[in-house]
Amino acid sequence: MRSARDIPVVRRRTTAALLASIVSLLGATNQLLAGGTLTPVGSPDAPIQILDHHVNVVINNGFARTEVVQTFFNPNDIDLEAVYAFPVPKSGSLSEMTIYIGEQEIHGEVLSKDKAKKIYEEEKADGNDVGLAEKNSYQTFEFRISPVRAGAETRLRFVYYQPLLIDTGIGRYIYPLEDGGTDDIGASFWIPNERIEGTLSADIEIKSAFPISDVRVPGFEAATVTTKLDEGHYMLHVETQEATLNRDLVVYYRLQDGLPGRVEMLAYRADEDKPGTFMLVVTPGLDLQPLGDGADYIFVLDVSGSMSGKIGTLARGVSKALGEFSATDRFRVITFESRARELTRGWIPATPERINATIIQLQGLQARGSTNLYEGLELALRGLDDDRATSIVLVTDAVTNTGVIDPAVFYALMKQYDVRIFGFLLGNSANWPLMELVTETSGGFYAQVSNADDILGQILLAKSKITYECLHDAELKIKGVQTFDSTDGTLGKVYRGEQLVFFGRYDQGGEATVTLEARLTGEDKVYSTSFTFPDIDTDHPELERLWAMSRIEAVEAEYMRGSFDAGEADSAIEDLGVAYQLVTDQTSMVVLSDAAFAKHGIDRRNQARVTIEREAQAKRRNAPPRNHRVDRHRPMFDRPSPSPGGGGALDPVSALLMLSVGGWAVIVRRQESKNRKGLPR
Repeated sequence: MRSARDIPVVRRRTTAALLASIVSLLGATNQLLAGGTLTPVGSPDAPIQILDHHVNVVINNGFARTEVVQTFFNPNDIDLEAVYAFPVPKSGSLSEMTIYIGEQEIHGEVLSKDKAKKIYEEEKADGNDVGLAEKNSYQTFEFRISPVRAGAETRLRFVYYQPLLIDTGIGRYIYPLEDGGTDDIGASFWIPNERIEGTLSADIEIKSAFPISDVRVPGFEAATVTTKLDEGHYMLHVETQEATLNRDLVVYYRLQDGLPGRVEMLAYRADEDKPGTFMLVVTPGLDLQPLGDGADYIFVLDVSGSMSGKIGTLARGVSKALGEFSATDRFRVITFESRARELTRGWIPATPERINATIIQLQGLQARGSTNLYEGLELALRGLDDDRATSIVLVTDAVTNTGVIDPAVFYALMKQYDVRIFGFLLGNSANWPLMELVTETSGGFYAQVSNADDILGQILLAKSKITYECLHDAELKIKGVQTFDSTDGTLGKVYRGEQLVFFGRYDQGGEATVTLEARLTGEDKVYSTSFTFPDIDTDHPELERLWAMSRIEAVEAEYMRGSFDAGEADSAIEDLGVAYQLVTDQTSMVVLSDAAFAKHGIDRRNQARVTIEREAQAKRRNAPPRNHRVDRHRPMFDRPSPSPGGGGALDPVSALLMLSVGGWAVIVRRQESKNRKGLPR
């Protein structure tokens, strides 16, 4: 039996959203808690102002480092506590918080949530400078600073890391600011101040070992200066005056066409007496063929009240997808709010006449009622045709609040059927853990999409995935080097254009063989290569935090399936959060002076870790992008892919959409396993 210390777990709310399908539109119509300062409802004080907001981003070797620096001003004649909210980036590991008071800097250390809160309140009551960073599940990070002196300025700085994926040759980075409207309790308590009195600016550096063809920042074109330093090295500067923190900043970069399928690996091992950490990225170079037979599609559309303002986008997106169907396809349309009903009354052939009639119905949809997502899915699963491939397209804002809300029940429902569920999770503060649970259980995938993205392009690119061949029963294995605490290699299906990312640890360096086994068009396929895990590699110490976050998310999924006890989950995530200095649901970061840390007997674990990370970052800063491909001498995929970036051919319609006015359509999905049947030790 594994102990709680062996199994990192996060508890998530079971009362908020779920999502699954070829399209999931998280309606962000209720923008009450976007990035910005918060003032309690009824407070007589003027809100804390944001004088400026600057973001530094470095995208390099499969992950991004984001640093945020902003200046607060207290316009009142009394000292106040500043509260700042920031949407949680998916898989974002918050690792640094610094407060600048005049010439003084104070830094943060991660403790258990209760201990950090207690120390914060004690120091605040004594009038000392103190800060606190907390995580509100999947919704927001909240930063507290006390005091912000009357008529004075205070600066806040925080840093987080996150892994990034390339899909069909396109990379996508999102700096989340827009609120998803999922925290009704918070929205009823706080009044937000999203306005920046001065400048909103961002410096974004993209470093790629492979040539980059294009970069784009949709919606900020006029405010962006792009500098190409090399074939794989770009600098972007975005600056605008009198902005508000209610719109996401999305950056796309497209790799050169015709890159081969490949295997890349980053590793960190600073001591031969301790385990190493690795991130393995597999980009299949497979020219998957289109499926010739007709298929069935079930659109499950959320028309609840929280979708008000998004119904038009929903109707246009689904209408566009229907227009791409062939005459051999069939479809059904189901809508749900407090109750679910079938709009089409059975399967409809995708003829022009029937499609046009359905589009007229979609254009007449009105938002009302609450969200009974389970009933919508349950109705969709009735009347499946075993002789035809079927996919479910669920369009929702994910705020399930009526009927069944327990994720374990959703999991049990999906295990009963052989049907794919595909999803786009649009907006921030959405319950992506629950979305991931449903899509991966069904063998589908999901993409988290911002309102700044091209929604229609996202739909059609997703359709291009499910109308092409995919690898079945895929499994990745590593032999020759002992690995543990790793992403499960049981992948199930691998779709066209996907990039697979695995985190893990290894005991010692040496020669390893990596094999991807799967079935394609009924035949067994084996793709294999060999390379060396390094005995020592100190270039990327940040991998340890990324690995720890991946473990947290992996066991979170097990908890939601009902596999682990909540108490065990809480204990384990606290252990991991403190050990690797991550702000989680069970840990918080308290910011104190050196003297205060000493007074409370707090070890400076984060200070030591940050020092190592900054030294490595300084070393990489002036170095050219490093190619981490490890299968060049023995390619895992035996022929170059004709598609952008590897991973399957790209049809002209999808290629056009990726360059459309709304931005390149990109599918970004969580690359953990479909079924984690028990995690490695």
